[in-house]
Amino acid sequence: MSLKYAVIGNPVEHSRSPAIHAQFARQTGIDLEYGRILAPLDGFVEAVERFRDAGGSGLNVTLPFKLDAFAWAARHSARAGEAGAVNTLRFDAGAEGAWGDNTDGAGLVRDLRERHGFELQGRSVLLLGAGGAARGVVGPLLDAGVARLVVSNRSRANAERLVEKFAARAAPPVFVALDAVEPGFDLLVEASGSGLRDEPVALANQIFAAASLAYDLFYADAPTAFVRQARDAGCRSACDGLGMLVEQAAESFLAWHGVRPQTEPVYRTLREALHAEHVAPRTPAR
Repeated sequence: MSLKYAVIGNPVEHSRSPAIHAQFARQTGIDLEYGRILAPLDGFVEAVERFRDAGGSGLNVTLPFKLDAFAWAARHSARAGEAGAVNTLRFDAGAEGAWGDNTDGAGLVRDLRERHGFELQGRSVLLLGAGGAARGVVGPLLDAGVARLVVSNRSRANAERLVEKFAARAAPPVFVALDAVEPGFDLLVEASGSGLRDEPVALANQIFAAASLAYDLFYADAPTAFVRQARDAGCRSACDGLGMLVEQAAESFLAWHGVRPQTEPVYRTLREALHAEHVAPRTPAR
């Protein structure tokens, strides 16, 4: 019998997770089914429990439910506990309640180091955003040895709550208002979802020009607004988060099945598919 997994979110129809996990399953010889669940904004728990009760083994959790998933899970990995957000749920047979993990930050760090050759030790990082996506990357960035981590966000209250969660760290993150950010960062990480809205972020061109890399956690079949903005402003390099998506999925796969799949062939296949979708003629809507 196939093991049953899915990604849950709202929206979720464009998620690449089913294609990623199908390729991982073929690599490893694991028999699984992986689908998509569109949950109502006020119906996350009901949708999760319905899937679990129907024999589901685990879920990936995407926007906007990562905080809901943390609240619902009975047990947490250390990195999920610190982040206060969950993107991976595992329903262990015989266990009391679901186990929640957060693989986002591990996926980001692995993609930066192995695919982009960007070493984080001693670097200065600006993180834009303070929601579930941002929460998952703060701890792993600090663990990787960044010297300075600044969080900036349109909502000061949300950013300060995020910073407070990591106040006990030896080099804790700090909050700086968007209009007070100054040049001097090696890495700019966009976690606010501006790319999903196709909006630029409120940063001066000089901040982009002084950075070595601008990284959008989100991805699309064409450069995101953040990537375009960074390139236009003179940033030395800019990329989207497709590599992070594949790497965090591999972390989830490892948590579910105890084996880490190869990510590079999956990344190449997805990148080629996105490129083909971008250049393909568009069919008029009917």
